[in-house]
Amino acid sequence: MLDSRLPLALDGGGLEWPAEGTIAVFNPAPEADLDGVPQDRSEIIHDLYPAHASWAARGYAVAVEGEGRYAAALVCLPRAKQQARAMIAQACAQSAGVVVIDGQKTDGIEGILKSMRARVDVHGPVTKAHGKLFWIEAPAADYFADWAAGPELGEGGFWTAPGVFSADGVDLASALLVDALPEKLGKHVGDLGAGWGFLSAHVLTREGVEAVHLVEAGHMAIECARRNVTDPRAVFHWDDATTWDPAHKLDTIVMNPPFHVGRAAEPQIGQAFVAAAARLLAPQGHLWMVANRHLPYEDELKTRFAQVAEVGGDARFKLFHAQRPLRKRR
Repeated sequence: MLDSRLPLALDGGGLEWPAEGTIAVFNPAPEADLDGVPQDRSEIIHDLYPAHASWAARGYAVAVEGEGRYAAALVCLPRAKQQARAMIAQACAQSAGVVVIDGQKTDGIEGILKSMRARVDVHGPVTKAHGKLFWIEAPAADYFADWAAGPELGEGGFWTAPGVFSADGVDLASALLVDALPEKLGKHVGDLGAGWGFLSAHVLTREGVEAVHLVEAGHMAIECARRNVTDPRAVFHWDDATTWDPAHKLDTIVMNPPFHVGRAAEPQIGQAFVAAAARLLAPQGHLWMVANRHLPYEDELKTRFAQVAEVGGDARFKLFHAQRPLRKRR
């Protein structure tokens, strides 16, 4: 954990923050302890809306993307390798001083450390709690330019980016859901956890749709969706789908909800999406949902909707159609 490694590095381990200037902290977990970073001199840079809002609530300066130059930077590695490299490239380009990298073994810290040692002098590492922290003096701004990455046009003519769900192509579960959707979905449709917009792009081909609300917590994902879904009926929301509150109830919701933040499955995330769908739908509303077959969503669906049916799938995924949300729990 960062809060066990950073103090060791700062207390006799050789790491020192500059005496003045802002320290950029990239991608810290919402529950992370940043006592080793002066709060009045830090700026949290986070792409995910819930984490962004959580750090703001804790009194930190926050930004979606860092701007300008910082006195130093701390990078908390994400799981996706390309995204991690891009984050390090950005930190190096924007830091005038030390760049600190921290991560768990399960986040690929060993591979990143090996790659960086082949290119620059590395200080540390501090090894503890199944992870490592190390740092480098900021090289020339473009030294890691080959690691930088952003939105790019990929398979099927869709824009995606490193770290965005299904960045390498169309997700098989989402494709399965698209094939199951009826021709009529109502006037107002919501796509919860919209990602880069695959489901919404297909929803907009259905008869009678007047608006599709794409709700997505990842800022980079929603920016990709803006490129992929250019229909003026698309409305984009960088927000937490489980707490988003539209002006009007929706006729239909489609979703392929996330089911993990780390590596282990966390079905409570998808269950929260089901609860949100019931809250957001009109009394006669419909939910169309796809999920991994092993995840336990049936009970939550039956608690939240008067009618629930499994309407297809394959060996890996199951499709649900739920109708008539219940306003009170049974």
